[in-house]
Amino acid sequence: MSVVIVGGNDCMTRQYKDICKSYQCHAKVFTQMRDGLKNKIGSPDLLVLFTGTVSHKMLKTALSATGKDTRIIRSHTSSATALKNILQEHTAKT
Repeated sequence: MSVVIVGGNDCMTRQYKDICKSYQCHAKVFTQMRDGLKNKIGSPDLLVLFTGTVSHKMLKTALSATGKDTRIIRSHTSSATALKNILQEHTAKT
């Protein structure tokens, strides 16, 4: 399962990837707006938006880049526990 995380804290990037790996998910993490973000997102199975730490421009870019088959989850908190809860809920269904 592929997961794209948009938002969150820079210092948590490695931890986000490790958590996803423990749930057998391949993760891309974007904590800051970068050139070409729209092209780098691709078509993940799950898009996690940490809305408390993401700009409106980055949020719009991420939403416009994903396909119709992508499940979109919004979380106000960008903690490791929040990510674990999201993955636990959504990887059990696949």
